[in-house]
Amino acid sequence: MEEAGRHVEEAERHVEEAERQVHRSSFGAAAAAYAAHRPDYAHAAVRWALEPAPGPRVLDLGAGTGKLTAALVALGADVVAVEPDPAMLSELRRALPTVRTLPGSAEAIPLPDASVDTVLAGNAMHWFDMDVAGPEIARVLAPGGILAGLWNVMDDQVDWVAGLARISGHAAVGPRDTPAAWRAETAGAHLPRTGAEARFGSPRQAEFPHGQRRTADTLVSTLATRAGMLVMPEQEREAALDRIRAFLAARPETAEGEFVLPMLTAVLRVRRL
Repeated sequence: MEEAGRHVEEAERHVEEAERQVHRSSFGAAAAAYAAHRPDYAHAAVRWALEPAPGPRVLDLGAGTGKLTAALVALGADVVAVEPDPAMLSELRRALPTVRTLPGSAEAIPLPDASVDTVLAGNAMHWFDMDVAGPEIARVLAPGGILAGLWNVMDDQVDWVAGLARISGHAAVGPRDTPAAWRAETAGAHLPRTGAEARFGSPRQAEFPHGQRRTADTLVSTLATRAGMLVMPEQEREAALDRIRAFLAARPETAEGEFVLPMLTAVLRVRRL
């Protein structure tokens, strides 16, 4: 019975990893749209993530098109950006030509042992296979170094944003895209903290006010870059985007001209032991 249970668990893990791979590999085809429409990160959130680090060397892991990298550069960090998708990496290099960039992944980081003081991941950590990435991140972090994930989430305490989340569905507003959902999802982040495999201390969570200036059209374009939308069959995707357009056209806050999408930059931070 125990053996059968182990086989079931292993099969479920393979299915989850296959689904994760489909989603995380979906962004390359929309790299230019991702660069144009995804928000940056609240600088206060980035500063909080960096605050306890023992030094200035920062790895932006799963850097995408450089949204977080740009914030790190603005704050004066000594940053190297690692990204597995060639199209995303090309956008990053175009936007930030002076930043050191490398192809690689969280599961195979192309850096020496103890070579960085902080590892940050912007809207990327949920794509990592932490059974493999956890030890790999610990390897490149200096002792006492910081690992932090940052996510931009919609502030659904605002009435029209809550309505948008409901009408958009899980493909556009996923399991980490509102504050309460993010807190619940990341509270159990898989970072070994006990026994022989202990590499990280206890996690801390924090949230920082943020916003993105949008129009109805550009907000639809932003939501269209979500992984769940990118892997949808075309007909379903267009139907979902049409529902969102209709909702935005019906709301006085979003029907005409520019508005600010209320957001939070949420941060999960742990220290390497």
